[in-house]
Amino acid sequence: MAKKTVASLQTSSKRLTKAIKMVKSPKSGAYTFVESVMVPENVNDWLSKH
Repeated sequence: MAKKTVASLQTSSKRLTKAIKMVKSPKSGAYTFVESVMVPENVNDWLSKH
């Protein structure tokens, strides 16, 4: 259950995207959110790894 967030962040001349993914904890079974700020080209790779 991954969801891409469409939050574009502008810092000087670089364009960054904040990606948030919901991950189920194997220990407790509860869902947690993992966040990361990266360039838009890396979002799909990051979502597939986590």
